[in-house]
Amino acid sequence: MEVAIEAKPATESLTSELAARVAELEKRLAALEERTEDRVTIVVFSGDLDRVLAAFIIATGAVAMGQQASMFFTFWGLNVVKKETSFDGKTVFQKMMAMMSPRSSQALPVSKMNYFGVGAKMLRAMMKERNVTSLEDLIGLAREMGIRMIACEMSRDVMGIKESELMPGLECGGVATFLGDALTSRASLFI
Repeated sequence: MEVAIEAKPATESLTSELAARVAELEKRLAALEERTEDRVTIVVFSGDLDRVLAAFIIATGAVAMGQQASMFFTFWGLNVVKKETSFDGKTVFQKMMAMMSPRSSQALPVSKMNYFGVGAKMLRAMMKERNVTSLEDLIGLAREMGIRMIACEMSRDVMGIKESELMPGLECGGVATFLGDALTSRASLFI
């Protein structure tokens, strides 16, 4: 009998400890839910037409479903939001990078079977044939829907892309800007 009496307080202690831990976890979950917004955050790293189309379809779809969306364009993704290419004031390497990079969204390659641009032209022709919204129209739609579009400052500096080369109305920001959105998002994607 002594064994049973000693086991009972241990069981009660364990139950109390588990109840306290569950209460603490519920409290932490509630605090996390208060910080989380109905937001989707997308890093657009790729400069490939097919991948960028997916990023804009997801972002506009999220907004259509009542979510907020933000898109952070970095490295090759900056080619998506360029309106022109300028060589003024760039270093030799930055000029070379500008010559080798697409000048705007119209010149983006596809990730597979590009074949010197033929693949991208075929994809755009097939999209037009099926009345699928073009990338440029999706970009316009994203802007109309209020999707937050941020150009990475560090990538711009490294690649020598001036703010004047980008579409008007973009924000410029760094990793802290991206993380500010990502840390309160329900979903974060890297495309």
